[in-house]
Formats: sequence, structure tokens, C-alpha cells
Amino acid sequence: MNKVQTWIAQQKLGSIAVLALLLIVVFPLSLDIFRLNLVGKYLTYAFVALGLVMLWGHAGILSLGQGVFFGLGGYMMAMFLKLEASDPISTKIQSTPGIPDFMDWNQLTHLPFWWVPFKSLPFALIAVLVVPMLLAFIISFAMFKRRVGGVYFAIITQAVALILTVLIIGQQGFTGGVNGITDLKTLLGWDIRTDHARYILYYVCVALLLGAVFLCRWVQASKLGTLLLAMRDKEDRVRFSGYDVAMFKVFAFCLAAMLSAIGGAMFTLQVGFMSPSFVGIVPSIEMVIFAAVGGRMSLVGSIYGALLVNFGKTYFSESAPDLWLFLMAALFIGVTMAFPDGLAGLVEQKLKPWWNNRQANRKEQAERILAAHAAYPNALPPKDTGSSLPPGMSGQQA
Repeated sequence: MNKVQTWIAQQKLGSIAVLALLLIVVFPLSLDIFRLNLVGKYLTYAFVALGLVMLWGHAGILSLGQGVFFGLGGYMMAMFLKLEASDPISTKIQSTPGIPDFMDWNQLTHLPFWWVPFKSLPFALIAVLVVPMLLAFIISFAMFKRRVGGVYFAIITQAVALILTVLIIGQQGFTGGVNGITDLKTLLGWDIRTDHARYILYYVCVALLLGAVFLCRWVQASKLGTLLLAMRDKEDRVRFSGYDVAMFKVFAFCLAAMLSAIGGAMFTLQVGFMSPSFVGIVPSIEMVIFAAVGGRMSLVGSIYGALLVNFGKTYFSESAPDLWLFLMAALFIGVTMAFPDGLAGLVEQKLKPWWNNRQANRKEQAERILAAHAAYPNALPPKDTGSSLPPGMSGQQA
């Protein structure tokens, strides 16, 4: 056990171990299935927060359009699930059986050609990763090669989020419009709406999230991670050293897009629908808030930030429906003003020094007591012999 503890301390995995214990043991044992499913939904947003830590915190690139990639990943998975739910038998009452219901409502008579490959689950899973990364590559390559960055890049990502939202809503016959893709029931015949399925999907989400954390830690510990930090702090110096700064930025943006898309796909599986309300500017800004509250330099902190903010939204909307937006705003403003580095900054700057000082004081006090006992051995209190007689007196002498 001591070897395991030593290894965890050497690898600095203590915070990840605590997070894993919380997600794998504490939450499933203490929450009912409804609340656990809510936590699983919150954890899908944590994928976006992880990507923002790598993109914003580690590479210094602020994106206000991560909802685009979250939504794309969700739509890729929703397309497969919707096609499975739209078999000819289930849709026999439609004018055109075998196509999604929203297509039938919009007078489509056949499945669009670009929907057909999504009848395959492997293709859908590959598309979840590839399509958002391809869009991210096109946007970032076009911008960073022209040295567009800072606030201008953030505005461009907002514009992309707005354009995609309008496109999805406008193409109602192909995307479901403002309602999105709904009524998703099964995955390869497995009913994803049952309590048993929700437990399994929750653990799958946790496993993928922890895997994403280790992936990001590996990138941060590599030479690439060092160059990303150097690029964030001294971009010109890295460029003058002969490195292609633009491609490093493209990599960071594509990595963040991939993580966001995985979160979107898991959101669709756990919640059972996907709509353009998760793609636009407002949800994208909320996703930045997750990382800011948790700490934009901390992978684990960003997960706690996503959990805290979304728990606050749920709690305030249930307890104070008329005031919950104001309460959430107060939470955001209060946290960012009191703790500029987020919850992770609070732990690093306040809690850890306090705990270390406390442990040091205890150790110093124990050393003083041992030194005093060594100097004055006769001053040690007598050992408890189980008798109320004075030391040195036997029962017969009494």
C-alpha cells in the first residue's frame, strides 16, 4: 500500500485518484439513477472544459465556439441512432417509411446520400472524431497561417457557431431544425433508455473522461507541451527558433475539437437527443466559463468546474426558478473575482499551503515531545498496568 501511495505521489496523481474515487464509487453509491444521469450529462461538458484547458490555458488560444464541435459530435452520433430508430417497421405509418420522421414531415421521399453511411456504427464513431477535427483544421489553418489570433480568432469562432446554428435550423428537412434530432431509443438493438443502460453509459463516460485526462497529461509532459507553453508566453521567440508556430496552434485547436466532439457524442447517448441549442454562441461561452471556474490551467479543476456550474444551474433553477439566472451570474462573478485562477488556484494558493503548514506544525510538535522525553526519561508518565495502585506497590503490599 505504501508503494502505491509513493507512486501516486511521485506521478502527481493524487487529484486524479480522488476524482476517480468520487466519480466511480461515491456518486453511484450516493445518488439515485436520475441524479446520476444528470452527473453523467455534466461530465460530457467536462470534455469541452478539458479541451479548453489545453487550448486556452496551455496554448493561450481562446475559442468562443467550442459548442460547434460539441454539437457536431452529438449530431454524428444522433444520425446513427435516428436511422436505427427509423426502420421501415417502426415508421410504417409515415408517407415514406424507412426515413427519419422529420424528413417525412418536410416532404422528403428518400434518405439524403450523406445520411446513408451513418447506418454503420463504426463509420459514425469515426465521423464523431474526424468531422469536427477536419472543420477545426480548416478554420485554424486558414487563420493561424495568416497570423490571425487573440480576440480576432475568438470572434471568428463565435461567427462559426452562429453560422452553423443558422444552417442547422434552416435545413429542417435534413437536420430536424430547431427541434433537433429526437426520440433516440436504441444502440444496435440495446435500449439506452433503461436504468441499467444509463449506469453503463455513465461508467463509459467516466472511463473516456479519465482517459482524456491522461492523454492531456501526456501531451503536457511531452516536448510538444513544453513548446505550447513557450508559444503561449513568447510566441515570437519560438518562431525565431525555427518552429512552425501556426501548426502547433492548429494541433491544439484540433485536439480541443476532438475532445469536445467526444463529449457531444456521449451527451447524445445519455440524454437521448441533440439540438442546435447546444451549438450556438451562448452554450459556447458557458463552456468557457466551466474552464474559468475550475481553473484554465488545471485539467482536474476544469472537470470540477463543469460539475459545479451545471450543478448550480440545476439547483438554482429548481429552488429559485425566477432568480436562477441572477444567482448563476453572481456565482460566476464571485468566483472569478475572488479566485482569478479558479478552484484549482484556490487549492494551490490557499488550501495546500494551509495543510502543509498544519502538517509541519504537527511534525515539529511531535519532535519536541520526543526530544523532551529523550532528555528527561524519568518524566515519562507511568505505563497503565490496569491497576489503580501506585506504581511500584503490589497487591500484597497494599
